[in-house]
Amino acid sequence: MYGRNELIARYIKLKTGKGRSRKQVSSHIQVLGRRKLREIQAKVRMAGASTVSMISMNDSKEKMMLPTSSVGGGLPHGFPPVQKKVLPPPNLNPISMQPSPPFGSPPISRFQQEPEDVKPFGGLPPPPFLPQLPPKAELGLNWEGRAIATPKLSLVEFSAFMEFHQPETDSYQQHLFVHIGEETQSSDPMVEAIDVKQIYDKFPEKKGLRELFDKGPQNAFFLVKFWADLNYNIEEEANAFYGVTSRYESNERMELTCSTKLCSFGKQVVEKVETEYAQFENGRFVYNIHRSPMCEYMINFIHKLKHLPAKYNKNSVLENFTILQVITNRKTEETLLCNAYVFEVSTSEYGAQHHIYRLVKD
Repeated sequence: MYGRNELIARYIKLKTGKGRSRKQVSSHIQVLGRRKLREIQAKVRMAGASTVSMISMNDSKEKMMLPTSSVGGGLPHGFPPVQKKVLPPPNLNPISMQPSPPFGSPPISRFQQEPEDVKPFGGLPPPPFLPQLPPKAELGLNWEGRAIATPKLSLVEFSAFMEFHQPETDSYQQHLFVHIGEETQSSDPMVEAIDVKQIYDKFPEKKGLRELFDKGPQNAFFLVKFWADLNYNIEEEANAFYGVTSRYESNERMELTCSTKLCSFGKQVVEKVETEYAQFENGRFVYNIHRSPMCEYMINFIHKLKHLPAKYNKNSVLENFTILQVITNRKTEETLLCNAYVFEVSTSEYGAQHHIYRLVKD
């Protein structure tokens, strides 16, 4: 269940001993991609300029070879007047210096030149036929295909946390066990796909992942691997608050039902069902499940997991612990999102991390 960027980060760690996060690897790949794009564009521009220069030289030679009269510069008697033709550079687009569309393609209108202060794509010259993108609200919610999102609903934030009081400063401090909340960018890589059959056995057979996936819609199913952060220093007797916060957005007003099933060895242990109503904010319908108290089973599970002696022991326990979260339309009972959560423990230097996969059936 490792993604491309995580495998690259692990390879760098093995070869150089330097730790790199998935975000750092993704950012560096994008930098290399932009550098390669600039090199290609520079070569295309150089090739176009060379072609224009050759055509200009040929046109000058043509002028020198035209017959002229010794008196008055006219043509000899009997020759028809020559109409000089100025030929455009063949097979080149005058805007981009890139090859023109093949014969038979629909005609392309010329766009006005971009203002000098407009520099899309990190300062690179704009592409010749860049379509005008609609506002973000008209696109897929939260950039569908790059995050946990469908045309009807997107997950904006999900976090499980512990909040405790510090008497010496009379303040509250929050520790995140797991967290999803980075703003999705259009440059983010597409979510990787994984075969849903690989994780069927980690969830209940009745009303579990298999049954839900067969019912569909299949674009609403995701797998999230969490690296949970258990590196905190506080005793259980500190009366800490354990909670879960999640936020969803939609273009439609609905009533949502959120079912969260805790599973051990593929069997359901606890289920929590919550209902949330829409609030209209900034042109969107927002659904907030804010500071929902964590169940007693989960709190005890975290306590016992934290006191295991080694990371290997913790991961062995987490290998058989999963969560299935299903968001449905309360009135139509349509599945809007289904998220399968699997876990490992994180190291202290990285904190809480996650990786998202899209579930498909091969």
